[in-house]
Amino acid sequence: MNTSERFFQFFARKPEVIAQAPGRVNLIGEHIDYSQGYVLPFAIDSLTYSAIARRSDSEIHLISAQRSDRVEIFHLEDLAERAGIGWVRYPLGVIWALEIKQGVDIYIDGRVPLGAGLSSSAALECSIATALNHLFNLEHSLERLAQLTQKAENDYVGVPSGIMDQSISLMGKAGHALLLDCRDLSTELIPLDFSRAGLQLLIIDTNIHHELVDGGYAQRRADCDAVAKKLSLSSLRDLTVENLLSSQNILTPREFMRARHAVTEMSRVLDAVYFLKERDFINFGNLMTASHISLRDDYEVSSPELNLAVSIALAQGALGARMVGGGFGGSAIALIPEISLGSTSLAIERSFADSNFKAPRFFHSLPSDGAKVIEF
Repeated sequence: MNTSERFFQFFARKPEVIAQAPGRVNLIGEHIDYSQGYVLPFAIDSLTYSAIARRSDSEIHLISAQRSDRVEIFHLEDLAERAGIGWVRYPLGVIWALEIKQGVDIYIDGRVPLGAGLSSSAALECSIATALNHLFNLEHSLERLAQLTQKAENDYVGVPSGIMDQSISLMGKAGHALLLDCRDLSTELIPLDFSRAGLQLLIIDTNIHHELVDGGYAQRRADCDAVAKKLSLSSLRDLTVENLLSSQNILTPREFMRARHAVTEMSRVLDAVYFLKERDFINFGNLMTASHISLRDDYEVSSPELNLAVSIALAQGALGARMVGGGFGGSAIALIPEISLGSTSLAIERSFADSNFKAPRFFHSLPSDGAKVIEF
C-alpha cells in the first residue's frame, strides 16, 4: 500500500500533496556546522514521505507509519506552548516555524533508519516543509527552508543542531557531495563516484541508537560557544591553530580539546575536497580516519561500537573509516575496495558478536537528490 493509499485509509480522502526528503551521510566535517564551518555531506536514497491535506479547522492530525498508526491531534494555538512529546515535536515544529495558519492532516512514512546517525529527523522536517511550501504557495527558497527547519529543531524540539542536515536533505544532487559553507550557506557540488575507482562506501549501523536531546550534544556546542566568547570570536570558524595554541592558558582542558577538533576538522574538509577532485582516494581516506580520531579523542562523541567498526574496517584494508552523525552511537562509514565488501562486513559482524555487542546492519547508498514534491 503506497503513501497516498495509506493517507486515504485514515482520512477518507486523497492527500493534496506528497513530498519526499532524504537522510544523509556526512563524508567529513562533523560537529562543525554550528561553528559556521565547512561540511561535505551527500543525500542518501533512504527517504521520508509526507502526505498532507488542508483541513477546514485549526486542528493538526498526525499519523506515522512507524508509530503504530496512532492519530495524534493538536490545535494550531497549542504550538505557542511548544506542544507535543517525542517524534511529534518535529512536524509540529515545522508547522510552527513556517507559520502555517490552517489545520492539516499529515501522514508520515519515514524510511531513514532511526537513531543511526543518518539524520532521520532532518528528512522528516524537510519532507513536511517541502510539502507545506507547495501546498500553501509560500515560495520559500531552499536556503530559507533550511533555516526554517533548523529553527524548528533548535527552538521547538530543543536540539541545538547546525544547519548541515537540513541543507543537504533539501539541496542534495545525485552523483555529488555538497560542500556547504555553514556561515553563508553557499554551496559547491563535488562529483562523487567511488565505484569508478573500484571502491564502495560501506555504512555500518551499530544499532546503538543515539538521542541528541540527552544533553551530550548540547554540552559540546556550549563548549564551542564558550571558547568563541573567551577569544572574542563570532564563531570557531575564525579560529586558527596558531591562535588556539597561544590561547591555551585561558581555556579549560575540555574547551581546548573541543576547539582543536573544530579547527582541524574544518581544515580537513577543505583538504578532502581537493583530494576528491584529484581522485586521490588514499589521502581522502587518511583524512576520514583522522576525523574519527579527533571525534573520538578531542570531541569524545564516539562509542565502543563505533570504534570497533572503524578499527576492524581499517584492519580489513579500508582506505579510511570514521563515525558519522552526532555520535554516542549511530553509524560509521568505511571506504573499502568493492571486492572486500563481503569480507569486511563479515569481520565487523564477528567482532561485534565476540564483544557481545548488538548485531550491526550494513548498507550503502549512491549520492541522491534532495527533497521534492512527488504528487501535487
